[in-house]
Amino acid sequence: MKTMLKKLKGLSVAQWIAIFIFVSMGISMIFITVEIFLAPIEQTPGQPKVTLRSDYIFLLFECVLGVIILLLPTILSHRFKFEIPGLVYILFLVFLYASIYLGTVQKFYSTVPHWDKILHTFSGAMLGAIGFSFVNLLNNDKHVVMKMKPGFISVFAFCFAVTLGAFWEIYEYTFDGLMNLNMQRYAMSNGTPLVGRAALADTMGDIIVDVLGSLVFVLIGYWSLKKGRPWMVNFEFKKKKPKEGVAK
Repeated sequence: MKTMLKKLKGLSVAQWIAIFIFVSMGISMIFITVEIFLAPIEQTPGQPKVTLRSDYIFLLFECVLGVIILLLPTILSHRFKFEIPGLVYILFLVFLYASIYLGTVQKFYSTVPHWDKILHTFSGAMLGAIGFSFVNLLNNDKHVVMKMKPGFISVFAFCFAVTLGAFWEIYEYTFDGLMNLNMQRYAMSNGTPLVGRAALADTMGDIIVDVLGSLVFVLIGYWSLKKGRPWMVNFEFKKKKPKEGVAK
């Protein structure tokens, strides 16, 4: 019991946030699983719109995906022996909670104005930070002979962030087609399909704010590297702990 309490006291802010998100996802998955068996399969003509079984299945898929993504940084850091910057990890956790739990499970995407655009802007900056961190990790590796300059790191981080933003749009497009969703806002709330530029407005708006968010962070990151202040973009390799009884 004392050992467990010591471990809990030794947890960082990021680890407490991760535990909170994990518990939130787990509780939601239990309720969503129950609703899958209770929800109707099809809409009843002439009746108010209700949440269908397919909607709950998609929610469950998003929660499971969220848990996998939540565990991914820890798995990678242990596998490749590096430390993730605390601020970058906290930004990642905040985005995960805001997009999957608040956005999808709690339906912030449909109830909070511009929630989608806010998250896309935030994700662009966050992914830019991760891109910086990966390349800076190689720069700090003594086994890598070539050192990459701040300009190259900035370009890579920008392309990394925008590419993942594009992959997200592909994900939305795919599930809109498979499950008749409206994540890309190609139709109005009453089901009326949009046409022309109006049908592209949401997707292009997401891409534009992805670009702006990543560009802002990349410019800040470039300036910090040029000034020798890499602040939050430094991943560090884990130092081996000396064996007991061996002099340091």
